[in-house]
Amino acid sequence: MSHDGVGPRAVMRSVAFLTAGVLAVPALAGCSEKDPAGKPTAGQEIAPAERGQIADGGTLRWAVDALPETLNAFQADADAATSKVAGAVLPSMYRLDANGRPQRNPDYLESAKVVDREPRQVVLYKLNQQAVWSDGREIGAADFAAQWRALSGKDTAYWTARNAGYDRIEKIERGADDLEVRVTFSKPYADWQSLFSPLYPKDVMGTPDAFNDGARRKLKVTAGPFALDSVDKDSGEVTLKRNPRWWGRPAKLSELVLRAVPRDKRTAALAEGKVDLAEIDSTEARRITLAARDKDKGKGNGAPLAHGPGAALTPGRSLRSWAIAHGSDEEAADEEILARKKRGKAVAKYADEQSSLRGFEVRKSLEPAFTQLALNGEEGPLADERVRRAVARALDRDELARVVLRPLGLPAEPVGSHLALSGQHAYADNSGALGGQDTKEARALLADAGWLPGGPVKEEQKEKAAGTGTSKEPADSEASEASGTPADSDSDTDSDSDSGSDEGSAGSEDSGSSGSSGSSSSSDGSGSSDSSTSSGSSDSSDSSGDDGTYIVGEDGKPGDDKPGDSRAPALLVPAPLAELQRVALLDQAYVLGVRGQAEKASKAKKDKQRKAGKKQRAGKKQKAETEKKYKKDGPGTSGKVEKNLAREGKSQLQHGGAPGAYAPKGTAAPGRAAAGPLAKNGKPLTLRFVLPSGPGSQSLRAVGERISRMLERIGIRTEISKVADESYFKDHIASGQYDLALYSWPASAFPATDARPIYSKPVPAADGSLNVEQNYTRVGTDQVDQLFDQAIAELDPGESRSLVRKADARIWAAAGSIPLYQRPQLTAARTNLANAGAFGFQTPLYEDMGFLKKGAKPQASPSS
Repeated sequence: MSHDGVGPRAVMRSVAFLTAGVLAVPALAGCSEKDPAGKPTAGQEIAPAERGQIADGGTLRWAVDALPETLNAFQADADAATSKVAGAVLPSMYRLDANGRPQRNPDYLESAKVVDREPRQVVLYKLNQQAVWSDGREIGAADFAAQWRALSGKDTAYWTARNAGYDRIEKIERGADDLEVRVTFSKPYADWQSLFSPLYPKDVMGTPDAFNDGARRKLKVTAGPFALDSVDKDSGEVTLKRNPRWWGRPAKLSELVLRAVPRDKRTAALAEGKVDLAEIDSTEARRITLAARDKDKGKGNGAPLAHGPGAALTPGRSLRSWAIAHGSDEEAADEEILARKKRGKAVAKYADEQSSLRGFEVRKSLEPAFTQLALNGEEGPLADERVRRAVARALDRDELARVVLRPLGLPAEPVGSHLALSGQHAYADNSGALGGQDTKEARALLADAGWLPGGPVKEEQKEKAAGTGTSKEPADSEASEASGTPADSDSDTDSDSDSGSDEGSAGSEDSGSSGSSGSSSSSDGSGSSDSSTSSGSSDSSDSSGDDGTYIVGEDGKPGDDKPGDSRAPALLVPAPLAELQRVALLDQAYVLGVRGQAEKASKAKKDKQRKAGKKQRAGKKQKAETEKKYKKDGPGTSGKVEKNLAREGKSQLQHGGAPGAYAPKGTAAPGRAAAGPLAKNGKPLTLRFVLPSGPGSQSLRAVGERISRMLERIGIRTEISKVADESYFKDHIASGQYDLALYSWPASAFPATDARPIYSKPVPAADGSLNVEQNYTRVGTDQVDQLFDQAIAELDPGESRSLVRKADARIWAAAGSIPLYQRPQLTAARTNLANAGAFGFQTPLYEDMGFLKKGAKPQASPSS
């Protein structure tokens, strides 16, 4: 799981959510002729090349986040670097193809199949007769048996992180000869292909001491295209060398070095030639793209770049800087001279780095992982599934995917499953079990749960309307005021005004504020929220001094024009075009990370609208006089009056108005207009939204703040809390200190095994606490658990996948987590490096990686 999120889970309610008649789980596509799994949303990009085009030898330096704490992939502190080492030096019976589906690895396995189902499931492995460990011993049944005993969970002396599947094995024995291994299961196990990948030698698995400590920093015996040479903590490097006993296609590289490079230092490491391959973020990807563009245009050879620290220095500013540095004010001159020196060094360093980055290119795909919105159902409003479903129905998942993926040139499609990704065997879009974005339905769900507009805020509004005559509302009612949307109307199109302006936000710097008028931020240093409280004149309720805001329905109920009847709520309606422009400006500023500039532009726009309002009121006066003249002069002047009115309407449109945008004073508000935030039993509906604050989490915060604006439209307020990356999971997600959170899970090729701990129903532990395993939302149902149990015991692959899809539909319906988008995978690679880059689903083929021969060209990457 990625820190694009991880979230703690909540206490489950005793009554199962999915009862007959509450939600209809749609018929799944498992029985149709068309494969619902489809194909990967994006293909891999690795600069594929035939082995004959690749030079023999060379060292590939691959950036990793940190040195692996352990080389034992079955221990709790194993990480991505552990997996890279294991993939290069150890056997795997199966590996994943480009579609994320397991395929037999012929280097180790000639065949593997279920040979018996009754009375016990038996799998017969036939090993490659050339497969040997680096010490010369054949890989055989003894290694399989040692790994089973270590991971079965029966001996607690082994410090294992997981034993799924191994705990279902009854015995392992030699087959007809040394190349056959018979594995007998005590209970049927559908995901048997997930076992023994990687496979460690019996020297590592044979005893608890060897398992716990022997393989943490060294692997004396290996059996892959590479062998472990050294782990150097001082230099931060793991060095792998060609395995001389490897029987498969020999590795093209002579060495593979994994170098620890923090994410924020990778641009410098690439420019300095310290690494050849590195995962990067969108900011670094843009720099590499700009470097390649400058190279193609012949720029950079001493010419100033149009980007970087020197790009903002216009001729005017440069002249002013020179004048200050050579002016009579010595103190100012000294400061400016120092600033000029620092700026010059920064510009020179940036230019040098850009020159070096021209030797790299960005290879991109989608990770085999997805980002989701987690809803903590342990307590509070989200313990009610109707509120969780309302949150889900408020989300425009297509828009959220576009925010992150479209600026990167990647397919922006929302994920339709919790348990697999498009292309994998178990994938099917089951989001229909919950339903798509529907504002009207979301509001209805909240109303059914007892969350209604008004409450204490509504009482305060009545007092102000009756007593002071001012139209300014408390901050808590910002959400409904800014929207001016009837509570029972379907405003699905609301998101359209946002989607176009924020698509570039994924790679932008975070603005430090929520960007939502209905949300507030509690992060350090950014406690301000961008509120847009609609208000009229402070000294009169008459529209003559209203600054472009019009009061609708002040003196009548819907359909009733009797003055003084206050049964219909007074609705503050900002001049719509001005409000849309204001929102668009703030969204654009949010993308660029310049909130202050947007507020300045917004203020200028409001000033312009104020002037337009004055002209419009003059037009109203002219209209009244014309109508008065019409009544006085009689019908014979009707043509003149109509001409004047037409000219008046044209004038309003030219000054920023819109046809039908302004309702005259006295027009009744639409029925059940949203009069403030939702409340229940005197408490407003407010959710705490926890987001990471680190420099690599800009896109996550962009999505979080967009979600806040979507929830505002249905009356849910959010309090955004930005926390340090290092405490995000431990102190907030795992401990349950959140209502909403964003984080990612990897997609497994074996969801019946690997996804069950993430979505199974929490159960009370012996000490009274709640055992949530990895289900950090704490939302689960008995039906989901039963479907997982059935799927894992079903040996027919098609039927097992059908059960997994049914489980996914139930997970959607419970609305404990909402899959949003597949995570982008951006990799910087030397332009002459082949068969490496953004791998997508596929297991890397380490023996085929290498540098192209001089003059050789890579093949075109297969399209998605």
